[in-house]
Amino acid sequence: MSGGIYSALSGMQVRLADLDRVASDLANVSTAGYKAERSSTSAAERGLFVRELDSAIDVMSDGHRVDFRGGALTATGRDLDVAIDGLGFFVIQTPEGLRYTRDGAFMRRSDGRLTTRDGYPVMGESGEIKLGKGLVKIAEDGTVREDDALAGRLKVVTFNAAGDIARESGARFRAADSVTPAPSEARVVGGSLEAANVSVVDRMAALTEISRAFEGLQRGISVLANDIDGRAISELGRR
Repeated sequence: MSGGIYSALSGMQVRLADLDRVASDLANVSTAGYKAERSSTSAAERGLFVRELDSAIDVMSDGHRVDFRGGALTATGRDLDVAIDGLGFFVIQTPEGLRYTRDGAFMRRSDGRLTTRDGYPVMGESGEIKLGKGLVKIAEDGTVREDDALAGRLKVVTFNAAGDIARESGARFRAADSVTPAPSEARVVGGSLEAANVSVVDRMAALTEISRAFEGLQRGISVLANDIDGRAISELGRR
């Protein structure tokens, strides 16, 4: 098989992975605190034996990175909505352990626990935060008060490097096993939510670019496989 076909096929695989990434970004454009992903590619040299048979350079994904730039803060007026203005994450307790999110659309469970929208307890500096049925106010330092009575203080943490955490699902992240987060000095904004930092226009442009690149590689494979190789076989067959 022509080395050009190998390169085109590897390029198509990378474009399919990019398509999944962009689709995920578009699907989460309305998810509070969601962070978009970016990717890059690199050349992958083949093994010595394969290069002797068919010299080519394949294209491979060079990994994805989460874009942690902040999204726009939007006032909602809801007392249990809260956003982070700056670097930091809320800490939540899940069956798999502690997880981190910037989605501050919190709920008050029937037992009074402050939870995420999917029911995971939100951690305060002294453990889970429990509420009654009163009006909740959240101060800039994360202090949670219910009818002027102190209910706790939100635990907000940060990480030294983007590689210290990885996306688990949507706007929820997990930390690497050896990483311990540090307290964050970011401002907490009650009655607001952080919008996803996804630009629909940018993602649609990326989707168009990926589709066109995929179609171009597909046409290239067709030319190499059907036209060039077919002509070579025909010419050699006459000799």
